[in-house]
Amino acid sequence: MQYVGGMKPDPKAKADILQLRLTLAEKAGITQAAALAGISVSSWVRERLRLAAIRDLESAGLRVPFVDEIPLGNGND
Repeated sequence: MQYVGGMKPDPKAKADILQLRLTLAEKAGITQAAALAGISVSSWVRERLRLAAIRDLESAGLRVPFVDEIPLGNGND
């Protein structure tokens, strides 16, 4: 397969955009929390949403699509 620029696209590259509506107070709080963490608002929100999704999906017994499964050995390797 031929790729643009000769490079295979990164399957983990961030391309989608999620838009959400916030109150001014919510945005101010999120902006302040991101600044305290020393990261961008986008990174702060993304990491918090990932953690919430992992918690909710795993508690429902569902696979988390963005977390690679860790193969468990049987101890006879």
